[in-house]
Amino acid sequence: MSGNVTLIGMGCGRWDTVTLEGAEALRNADAVLGAPRLLDALPDCCTSTRVAEVGAHELARLLRENTWANPCVVYSGDTGFYSGARLLTPLLDASGIGYRIIPGVSSPQILSARLGRPWQDWNLCSSHATDCDAVSAVSRRRAAFFLTGANPPAALCAQLAAAGLGNLPVTVGENLGTPQERITRTTAREAAVSDYARLSVLLAEAAPEAYPARVPGIPDADFVRGGVPMTKQEVRAAVLAKLAVRPGDTLWDVGAGTGSVSVELSRAAYRGRVYAVECDAEACTLIRRNREKFGAWNLTLVEGVAPEVLKALPVPDAVFVGGSRGGLAGILETAFGKNPCARVCVAAVTLETLSGTINALTARGLEAEVCQISVSRTRKAGNARLLTAQNPVFLITADGGAAQSVAPETGGGA
Repeated sequence: MSGNVTLIGMGCGRWDTVTLEGAEALRNADAVLGAPRLLDALPDCCTSTRVAEVGAHELARLLRENTWANPCVVYSGDTGFYSGARLLTPLLDASGIGYRIIPGVSSPQILSARLGRPWQDWNLCSSHATDCDAVSAVSRRRAAFFLTGANPPAALCAQLAAAGLGNLPVTVGENLGTPQERITRTTAREAAVSDYARLSVLLAEAAPEAYPARVPGIPDADFVRGGVPMTKQEVRAAVLAKLAVRPGDTLWDVGAGTGSVSVELSRAAYRGRVYAVECDAEACTLIRRNREKFGAWNLTLVEGVAPEVLKALPVPDAVFVGGSRGGLAGILETAFGKNPCARVCVAAVTLETLSGTINALTARGLEAEVCQISVSRTRKAGNARLLTAQNPVFLITADGGAAQSVAPETGGGA
């Protein structure tokens, strides 16, 4: 078994971007393991025992089966920033192999230096070998830095352009720290149709703040409204509380109407996605206008009738049903079919909808919680102020996760 393993970040993958501590460890190494391009960058003063391997499990096996005294494993960039080092260290721990880690210069640091601006407030993301939602990343009101890979800069910028952020300023850094380095400042729309080097990073500026942050309960008068019914401010605030919305949630708003609930959901789930499902043409127009007005870039309008159009949507964490047009049972079946642990809230203004919703939820073995919200607002009558009652609303909620956590009773026993 090998000993004294050192994991080293090589920065830009060149010898002159390795720290002095890292260079000293590599000079004293009797074996160096890592990606071929990193091994090729090592000078002759380093050992000739170089093993081209990047898989964590295979690296761990090699370190177990060989008796190198001072082996090094090299990584590009920094060992603490989306590095393969995070996969190797638990395997070394499990094998009882001691190690130390020497960090390197990361790509955000290099791009930051080239641009002459700090990177401490950037939203750091990786699309290397993973899916990446660029729209949600820039919706956090911070510039978003992307390590690219499976989703290159053009694909990420295509997401931004499709969401209405084509004019968003972006910067692409190609081959950072090499003689082929190139920095390009452009827009998401232009970058979406451009080709960049395989070793590229992307910095997208924060999506513009179209409306001051408010949590939750945007005033009714701020929404663009027509002849379509709208869920009122106090009810919207209660809906978000009942759904227990988290920043990274995927949310459905079925029967979205003006999109008022969808907009509130998009602000609460700023790292997630909101799908506003609506079949009425006027309502769809209002949703588009409110999406633009409030900068709800992570909100997607889905035109069509539920439950049919729900089948193509991503798995929801939570679902709000503001209108079902008689399709509630199918909506619930589709939602819980995709995620048995989904949280659901249904709004009802009639006793028939209330009882139907309770029956539909209990038929699925779920416990329905009913809350009635009665709101009165002041209005002027001469010199006096009177309270005017709004229509009462029932909110029926159920948590599929709570039902899943209850173990079924078992009979028997001696």
